[in-house]
Amino acid sequence: MTAEPPRSAARMRASDADREAVVEQLREAAAEGRIDLDELDTRLGQALAAKTYAELAPLTEDLVPIEVAMGEPLVLKGGLHGVKRAGAWKVPPVIRAQGGMGGVRIDFTRAECRLREIALEVRGEMGGVRIVVPEGWTVDSDRVDQGLGALKDRTTSERTPGAPVLRMTGSSGMGGVYVRHPNFVERRKLRGIES
Repeated sequence: MTAEPPRSAARMRASDADREAVVEQLREAAAEGRIDLDELDTRLGQALAAKTYAELAPLTEDLVPIEVAMGEPLVLKGGLHGVKRAGAWKVPPVIRAQGGMGGVRIDFTRAECRLREIALEVRGEMGGVRIVVPEGWTVDSDRVDQGLGALKDRTTSERTPGAPVLRMTGSSGMGGVYVRHPNFVERRKLRGIES
């Protein structure tokens, strides 16, 4: 007997709060002059009638601004022993990860992130860079040079409305760059923390 595959996040039913979040983002975009009033009216109607995340996501995809870094970027250097950023931490708009010999691991699953976009420059070097992003986040890894270690992006392209986009640049080096959503064990731990 085979297990039923998990339901796609895009097919999940949207709540009133999800619709209201999209409506607010559309109103902000109109106030900034990024969409005109006719387009606002059309999109608001679609947002209020949306039943799933898949119907909500396209309404704001073209409104995501590229965040401008305020202050210094977060720099993570693997060095000889490696470095890890996980748990509860605040995500800045720009992150630079250099694998060094020991590697870098960045876990966004419990991080506080109010950004629509995060710029992540990766340098795999010898130790590589490992990244874990929550379900619903999307990753744009097209601008990462694959090098010897290669790039493995195991994330889905289904974006939850309001979730960030992780835009990656750089090179995989010899250690490679690996991006994924939480695995089974990590999802169980997250559920235990949230209960």
